[in-house]
Amino acid sequence: MSAGVLAGMVTYVGSGPYCYANSVAMALAGAATPDLVEFLTGSAFGFELLGGTLPLFDPYGWDPEAGLDQALDLLGFACDRTDGGTPADALARLRAAVADGPVVAGPLDMGLLLYQPGTPTGVIDHYVLVLGVDGDTVRLHDPHGHPYATLPADAFVTAWRGAGVPYLTAEYRMRSGFRTVRAVSADAARHASLAYAAAWLSDGHRPAPPGTLGGAAGLHRLADQADAGLPDDTRAHFTYFAVRCGARRLSDAARHLAELGRTDAAATADDQARLVGALQYPLVTGDDAAVAAILRDLAPTYATLRAALG
Repeated sequence: MSAGVLAGMVTYVGSGPYCYANSVAMALAGAATPDLVEFLTGSAFGFELLGGTLPLFDPYGWDPEAGLDQALDLLGFACDRTDGGTPADALARLRAAVADGPVVAGPLDMGLLLYQPGTPTGVIDHYVLVLGVDGDTVRLHDPHGHPYATLPADAFVTAWRGAGVPYLTAEYRMRSGFRTVRAVSADAARHASLAYAAAWLSDGHRPAPPGTLGGAAGLHRLADQADAGLPDDTRAHFTYFAVRCGARRLSDAARHLAELGRTDAAATADDQARLVGALQYPLVTGDDAAVAAILRDLAPTYATLRAALG
């Protein structure tokens, strides 16, 4: 049943901002691929205009922390999630945990990871996999293209604090001690995730910053903003992150849905991926009228996807 849908799809494979999914996939040592982790987080199933201004192709009230907890549970894994303390306490906790295996650290401030050429300015949330703390040096895999990167421990802790990351409720968060608590196949995890996906597509039942709009309402508001001319910071966020991440999430979701035999939902997700991906050129060239038109075409598709999931 899924073969016909799959025949019309070419799933994207390549670089992109999948930092937490890549970090967790590395920590699980092959038990799940990054695209499966991302699918199980539920990130593809919605749109929100955070605070009425920041466009994100993820569900109303969703954030990576909630998504990761959901994905790990669906996969049958548990881990130790810890946070807080002084910088010295946090480094000691990291040093002890990484002695027993890799540690997913984050969200942290990507703009303070000083090994990156042209280090971004401002707070950009990010996740990395810490491999070791050797003396005063932290060794890590950064899924933004930096395997075996190193950073002085004090500089790493400054970034790891995550000051300014809006959804972080405590500093120095990490996940360690990944372990299987029940045997779950990838197909079973995917099937179980569909109820969560449908719930994420039902807007308004989770806390979000004041002024946040989800789904079609958020897309229409953003289209109106595009008609008036997008602010430079919104355009930069769109072109450097939101479109790249959103289109990839939807492309991966379409493939997983098709492999589950959910052909109507897969076709809708694939249409969404095409629409989101098509935003990149007019955003870069400043054709805001075209951006607004695409956003309005995208708006009704989330209700269609919700209906297809049942």
